[in-house]
Amino acid sequence: MQLNELFTARDVIVDFDPGDKWEGIRVLVDHLVNAGRVEGSQVETILEAVLSRERSMSTGMEHGIAIPHAAVDGLESIVGCIGLVTRESGLSFESIDGQPARIVVLLVIPRQQKLLHIRTLADIARVLSREDVRESILAAETSEEAFAVLTRGEVESRS
Repeated sequence: MQLNELFTARDVIVDFDPGDKWEGIRVLVDHLVNAGRVEGSQVETILEAVLSRERSMSTGMEHGIAIPHAAVDGLESIVGCIGLVTRESGLSFESIDGQPARIVVLLVIPRQQKLLHIRTLADIARVLSREDVRESILAAETSEEAFAVLTRGEVESRS
């Protein structure tokens, strides 16, 4: 699955400024509902699944990236959104390298699609492992600009 099949420009929040990672996860889950990506009746199930996963093991990666995620029943396809933390101090996600997260990617995966889950996490990590992509995404002033950087970075990372 290509990232432009998973995200749209509307799914990139450029002024993402939650108080902590827990609030950030809630804001991102709410975004999925408000954007019509998931049903409002699923919000508690999704939120609890993502929070439970985060409590069991932090999803903070390296280079200021966090990918909170969970597999849930009742979804037909993978959905996600991205929060770009506006403040330099970022959010503490107990990441591998100890750096705060500035790019937070929420993924919610249908439980029956485990292979897609792993492949999507790897694809996102590959694109965001590039410093130029991370810097350009964080410098973006609009969701459209950030989305264009993400999709361009994906194309370049595949070639």
